[in-house]
Amino acid sequence: MQEQLKAILESAKQNIANASTKEDIEKIRVDYLGKKGQLTGILKSMGSLSKEERPIVGKIANEVRESIETMIADAAAAVKAAEKDVKIKEETLDVTVPGTQRKLGAKHPISVTIDEITKIFMSMGFSVADGPEVETVFNNFDGLNAPQNHPSRDLTDTFYIEDQENVLLRTQTSTVQIRTLLSQEPPIKIISPGRCFRCDTPDATHSPMFHQVEGLVVGEGITMADLKGTLDAFVKKLFGPETKTKLRPHHFPFTEPSAEVDVSCFKCGGKGCSVCKGSGWIEILGAGLVHPNVLKVGGIDTEKYSGFAFGMGVERVAMLKYEIDDIRLLYENDMRFIEQFK
Repeated sequence: MQEQLKAILESAKQNIANASTKEDIEKIRVDYLGKKGQLTGILKSMGSLSKEERPIVGKIANEVRESIETMIADAAAAVKAAEKDVKIKEETLDVTVPGTQRKLGAKHPISVTIDEITKIFMSMGFSVADGPEVETVFNNFDGLNAPQNHPSRDLTDTFYIEDQENVLLRTQTSTVQIRTLLSQEPPIKIISPGRCFRCDTPDATHSPMFHQVEGLVVGEGITMADLKGTLDAFVKKLFGPETKTKLRPHHFPFTEPSAEVDVSCFKCGGKGCSVCKGSGWIEILGAGLVHPNVLKVGGIDTEKYSGFAFGMGVERVAMLKYEIDDIRLLYENDMRFIEQFK
């Protein structure tokens, strides 16, 4: 049995010397020291030895086991070190190689315009309010004093949610005006930028999805002079200090009196050009004093409070300011177009 132990030790030495991977070393460990290993088998058969032989064979067996364990540990450490060296060589970073250039994106012109409009009004003391794009008929029409026969209520103008007669995609951000009146007490001074939806066939000037910025001010003694002064300050910051404003009478169900607001052409200074179609003026938004019926929706005392509201199309402002001739360019995601606004 002593000869067998010596033979096992020599065999293990040879096999360990030839091992080159962690898998090889683990297989050797199992072959010699595992539950069914060669050395384990001998240890189990020691019961057949005489009392005199057991201590001698046991000592040799333990020495063989220790030797094999030490050789396996040393071999495993050597293999690990070799693998680490290979990995280091394979993953060596050449700091002299030029790095990969990452292409920087650009903010979309619609986002640029909304941010600019928002920044101007916030500098004038306005806060930003938000509301859902899926709205109720009340918030979109009834609360805004729109009559039952108003053409914008038709299926040809508004996207209604199927099987829900009172739910629709908002056609204007004026819905936030109603939500604000129902949730806040005067004084109120907010703008509400966001997306709107209408049944329009896409062309150079129309899109079924677009953006608006609604403004609402409610307080004591608010007049048309406050409205004109606010919008005049706004357009001067947006288009330049020489810009002038002009209000033309109009009709909106949610304001009375109502007006279309024109600005002097920032391209030609009012002399007449292709941008303003020779008139010297450009229409940019609608506005007016908040209709008493709208204020009453929020339970506001119309004898004490009054207010003004305005709304503008973000795409229209962006197209005018950046001389974009087709609204569809804003939605085609062509980086050649968007990168011009870096």
